[in-house]
Amino acid sequence: MFEQIKWDERGLVPAIVQDVDTQQVLMMAYMNAESLRLTLEKGETVFWSRSRNELWHKGATSGHTQAVHEIRVDCDGDTLLILVEPEGPACHTGEVSCFFELLKVGQ
Repeated sequence: MFEQIKWDERGLVPAIVQDVDTQQVLMMAYMNAESLRLTLEKGETVFWSRSRNELWHKGATSGHTQAVHEIRVDCDGDTLLILVEPEGPACHTGEVSCFFELLKVGQ
């Protein structure tokens, strides 16, 4: 079913999550075949938590779910792009996006 996806040695693939309306990158997480299958089935993002070593349905406890509009595979087959309609912030800190820390360039 997922022949075009190049899973890493742990059976994972990075998944970049982007807001379908604003195009803002919200987060990056990992998926395995089961979490991708569940995401397609539920229509909401499900990831693989490397720290807890278990499936993680985004928003199951916080209520900040992500309704999936589209899933794309990059040209190398080693990264997914998931376009979602978020229900609340993506980051566990309460920020809309996990990418809110800025590194200064050229200093």
